[in-house]
Amino acid sequence: MNEWVKLHEKDSVVIALRAFAKGEQLTLEGGQSLELLDDVPFGHKIALQSIAAGEHVLKFGYSIGVASTAIEPGAWVHTHNMGTGLKGILSYEYEPNLAALEQAAAIQTKSQDAARTFMGYVREDGEVGIRNEIWIINTVGCINKTCEIVARQASSLYAGRVDGIYHFAHPYGCSQLGDDLTYTQKLLASLVAHPNAAGILVIGLGCENNQIELFQQVIGDYDPRRIKFVKAQQAEDEIEESLARIDELVEYAEGFQRQPVPVSRLKLGLKCGGSDGLSGITANPLAGAMADRLIGAGGSAILTEVPEMFGAEQILMERAASEEVFHGVVQLINGFKEYFIRHGQEIYENPSPGNKAGGITTLEEKSLGCTQKGGHAIVTDVIDYGERVQQQGLTLLEAPGNDLVSVTALSAAGAHIVLFTTGRGTPFGGPVPTVKISTNSELAERKKNWIDFNAGRLLDGRTMEQLSDDLWERLIAIASGDVLTHNERNGFKEIAIFKDGVTL
Repeated sequence: MNEWVKLHEKDSVVIALRAFAKGEQLTLEGGQSLELLDDVPFGHKIALQSIAAGEHVLKFGYSIGVASTAIEPGAWVHTHNMGTGLKGILSYEYEPNLAALEQAAAIQTKSQDAARTFMGYVREDGEVGIRNEIWIINTVGCINKTCEIVARQASSLYAGRVDGIYHFAHPYGCSQLGDDLTYTQKLLASLVAHPNAAGILVIGLGCENNQIELFQQVIGDYDPRRIKFVKAQQAEDEIEESLARIDELVEYAEGFQRQPVPVSRLKLGLKCGGSDGLSGITANPLAGAMADRLIGAGGSAILTEVPEMFGAEQILMERAASEEVFHGVVQLINGFKEYFIRHGQEIYENPSPGNKAGGITTLEEKSLGCTQKGGHAIVTDVIDYGERVQQQGLTLLEAPGNDLVSVTALSAAGAHIVLFTTGRGTPFGGPVPTVKISTNSELAERKKNWIDFNAGRLLDGRTMEQLSDDLWERLIAIASGDVLTHNERNGFKEIAIFKDGVTL
């Protein structure tokens, strides 16, 4: 096994594939050796050459920050001697990267997966689901416990007749002003539309801002066989009435059977959380390979975490399908920067403590790894928070980096499955199957009840092509219901809603 990896010929650092002690010798290409000047943790960066104070540090062939002091060859490179090189809100020129666009087009024309199918559920409106579940959506947080009781009792009553009955607790829907109430309504309405739910029970209280009648307007036209409503304050026994509505929904859901569906109908969400120094080497490129493969077969992938595009946004802008899409990406990036500024926050704050402990030093380093989940595909659309995907190809979705909020937004946008890459691990799962992909083998071995797929094997002798084939077949099996993800087995299906405003 190699002890280090260099990601691009221009790079001024290498990544440690094991923990090194000060004084150890690092054997370089050509047989030269480099003495380590510091202890260097696994996944962290080692200077390959002298880097002057103020000089850019290169990884992935791009700048990941600026040296804050002079850095000698063999030194540990991290927050103590480098920082971000990013500044403020930027202006951008429309300059398509023709080579990148040609590469993306070639990927889509060479697909061998266009004829592949999975066993899915075709809904009355033509949408396709990969699960046949009943979802309970509450209009307001005051009735979380009521909905929880209904879900628990219904799960017991109807076990085996549907794939599951789930409630997604949240604290909102009342005392919200402006955009906050709009965010809540749009997000919940998009979840109501998700085809993984054969039936939806909307439960309201009766005195909240998000009244059922107002929420129905946000939902739009709906099939009364699929969506039922209960207003708790008007029901003599809200639990009994809710169970009666679920009985009707279960009977309706049983009318759907799995049938062969082209993989082009699949939508894949892309998310990373708790990253480490290997995220941009193993798991994120593997997720990108899945996005390319699905898009090549005519499907859709969704990339979000806008703050984790800062510093790598031009890579996405260069792959915009048109000038209109390019301007959508610019608005996505600068709009989120303005959100930070409105709240008096530093736009380019360093990554989380867990990310830094794993070897990620700056936001641009995190971003250059994060955007790899989008593969090499053409960016075909940009959508707002709470909206649903309309285009095939790669869609950029407005949402923050927070794991719960962004996975919920991906699910609401229509993702059937979310690929969640991680170097630190988390048990969390969204409303849809959430595939945890570890960046390293140690994490996969230690957290077997969390991790669904080990991308760390790329460092243990497996090739990207081999792991891509393995993960692709796993995704087809998950979509067909033959395999459950750990979040499904553990019952970890949660949501979180974006908030930006005043609560009364």
